[in-house]
Amino acid sequence: MSATMIFVNLPVKDLDASKAFWAKLGYSCNPQFTDDTAACLVISDTIYAMLLTEPRFKEFTHKAIADTSTTTEALLCLSAESREKVDELVDAALAAGAAEPRAAQDHGFMYGRAFEDLEGHTWEIMWMDPAAVQG
Repeated sequence: MSATMIFVNLPVKDLDASKAFWAKLGYSCNPQFTDDTAACLVISDTIYAMLLTEPRFKEFTHKAIADTSTTTEALLCLSAESREKVDELVDAALAAGAAEPRAAQDHGFMYGRAFEDLEGHTWEIMWMDPAAVQG
């Protein structure tokens, strides 16, 4: 059985700025699924974010697009291989123009930080001690 893939669809106001932001964090877009209305952000072999211009996003829903300056549409969480990698990614996001919505959360066996990307989508980056998960 192959691994399940996830494609998170996110509306963006400025596709070029969003692509540039994620490139500064070391991510790329799959050109096969990228055009002037959408970009397929490759997060891993099984995780993708479809960055869709707002008009393109509206083709998939009859609901209003969330105003991320006043509402939270979702909390997107990615794992990191270490506490240091959490800090590296969030610090790179901040340097690329992201905002940090809250202080780091350190529970000893689990450490996490968050950033809001240029469009206001909240990304949680967390590390968990593998020994704590096992038992």
